[in-house]
Amino acid sequence: MQARRRHARQCRLVVAGLIIVTTLLFFTGDAPRVFIDAPTQNQLPRRLPLSLAAVREAATWPADAVLLPDWEVLLLLHPNATAIAHNANQPFHAPRIVAMDAVHASPHDDDELVMMVKWSGRLVYDSVVVDGGDLLVFAKGVNPRQGVNRPASDVRCVYYRGRGGSADDVVASLPAATSAQQVFRCPPPPPAALLRVTLALAGEEEPIPSVATYSLPPASAAATHKRRHKICACTMVRDVGKFVREWVAYHAAVGVGRFILYDNGSEDDLDEQVRRLTAEGMDVTTLAWPWPKTQEAGFSHSAAVHRDACEWMAFIDVDEFIFSPNWATAASPSSSMLRSIVAVKPDVGQVSLGCVDFGPSGRTTHPPEGVTQGYTCRRRAVERHKSLLRLEAAERSLVNSVHHFELREGKRGEWNRRARVNHYKFQAWDEFRLKFRRRVSAYVADWTHRVNLQSKDRTPGLGFDPVQPAGWAAKFCEVNDTLLRDVTRRWFAAAGESQLQAAR
Repeated sequence: MQARRRHARQCRLVVAGLIIVTTLLFFTGDAPRVFIDAPTQNQLPRRLPLSLAAVREAATWPADAVLLPDWEVLLLLHPNATAIAHNANQPFHAPRIVAMDAVHASPHDDDELVMMVKWSGRLVYDSVVVDGGDLLVFAKGVNPRQGVNRPASDVRCVYYRGRGGSADDVVASLPAATSAQQVFRCPPPPPAALLRVTLALAGEEEPIPSVATYSLPPASAAATHKRRHKICACTMVRDVGKFVREWVAYHAAVGVGRFILYDNGSEDDLDEQVRRLTAEGMDVTTLAWPWPKTQEAGFSHSAAVHRDACEWMAFIDVDEFIFSPNWATAASPSSSMLRSIVAVKPDVGQVSLGCVDFGPSGRTTHPPEGVTQGYTCRRRAVERHKSLLRLEAAERSLVNSVHHFELREGKRGEWNRRARVNHYKFQAWDEFRLKFRRRVSAYVADWTHRVNLQSKDRTPGLGFDPVQPAGWAAKFCEVNDTLLRDVTRRWFAAAGESQLQAAR
């Protein structure tokens, strides 16, 4: 968190070809505006405004830039970026922050600068090919309210080459098949090596700005999958490196075969922790997902792209542990434990588990032995739920509320009352306040926003500022619950040291 607040940071390369650049901010007067350098003979061409006319004039270049919250600049390198930059001898140029006076003209020539795409507005930000050819397009600002979705008949998928000079650059404009939250299912365009894709909405003259591309998946893509796992686990993470080992080790022992971590901009040692776990034989994969407040869309992405690799997917956070009190007497963990939860009839497409929320349990600092060991006092009532989804049962629109998915016709959900989710939600204050800054759900207000005051997503007694409430360490403690602590100590004890704690 402290590192994120520094005025300047180095560029860093993320595994999926993303670079986040933060620009030094020293300005006075009115709010700054962000520009990208326009083309010169040896520079990247500028990003043109996107409209149906501009689609025919836009250029497909090695990179796009998006201004994220907190003045982070995300530089997206497209699949052919390296080759284009090398062949054209074109270096990448960082965006610039320019202070603008509301009255006076820009100190720079408008012909040389262009405004960067802003995350704060509408944006088509990602896409992925699924189900043998359909394209999932991810866009914010089209369906801004939860449960209120624009009809798919109002949305068209526009594919374009972006090489300029001809109306033929618009390859196809096809009706969307589904529209839900930030996910739109589009029919595939005619075969092409690399295209841009955006969305056009009924009644609006200009399409949505886009940084998304479409490319045919390689013919060998299906063969790259490892064996299909019975149960996988997916979560969205941000700076949780010190928590991930305990979470992975526990769930691998009780039946999760593969872990998919959607990395939402981590700056800690997550990559190193994943490397260690992989070296120890765990199947852990990270996927760069830098888009702020897009958890629902990320889970939709996961449910669609991992169908060939996983039969069931548990959508749980790294502070959540699936547990059954019936396991407390077992001498050792077994993969049959989680398998018993999804041993359901073929028409059951989703199994939901109630959550019990653990409090700080008297802790004032993070327990180095792990959350399952350090937090042992919880609230009595069951709050919320999390689910395991049979991926092929998800409704085609992939609509979800993070806690559960909508199911396609002929499939039903089922509650499992024998198991639960231990949610280590209210931790020692120094840990908990790190969550205060930004929520990951698109439809859950940040804590600093004075809305939805009675929502269960809000913490009782917590105001709108990251100020520790009086008596925090003793809050949310109604039931002393040491079941999971005791069973994991017994299961993982080896030479007097817990394997959950090892290699921390």
